[in-house]
Amino acid sequence: MINKDETVFVLVDVQGKLAKIIHESEELLENIITLIDGLRALDIPILWLEQYPRGLGPTTKEVANHLDGLEPISKMTFSACKNKEFMTALKASGKKQAVVAGIEAHVCVYQTSAELKELGYDVQVVADAVSSRTLANKEIGLEKMKEVGVLSTSVEMILFELMETAECEKFKEISKLIK
Repeated sequence: MINKDETVFVLVDVQGKLAKIIHESEELLENIITLIDGLRALDIPILWLEQYPRGLGPTTKEVANHLDGLEPISKMTFSACKNKEFMTALKASGKKQAVVAGIEAHVCVYQTSAELKELGYDVQVVADAVSSRTLANKEIGLEKMKEVGVLSTSVEMILFELMETAECEKFKEISKLIK
């Protein structure tokens, strides 16, 4: 199980035009925003990634508006684990569990998740908060992640898992986000 005190969130490349043409993009963006808002309410640290922002554009405004006070980590590698700035921030977090969401499921999300797993992190991918340009590529990415030991979860499932109990002080706030 994911533990609030051991968890870091990795948001992968929700950028520019690509975010608008991704499979079920509107639902994806809504789910990512709900996830971010819930994780921020629970004080889960966020590592925010952008793939080649000069070429692909910045994170979509809808999502970036929920990341105030944070700065994205620019990368050129598909796996964030091959990026020195990301690895420094990840190690500095002191966390051993990673929750991953973003695009594209079969490229950057897959490679980052698989490499985090190889590095010994407990990794869960938020299946309803990842996508690719095609449904087939999303499904292939999720399947390959499963094959390397990355567990799938959902926005609602991960938020409730992190809260652990209805007595959590953020229960009502997060319950409103889910509805």
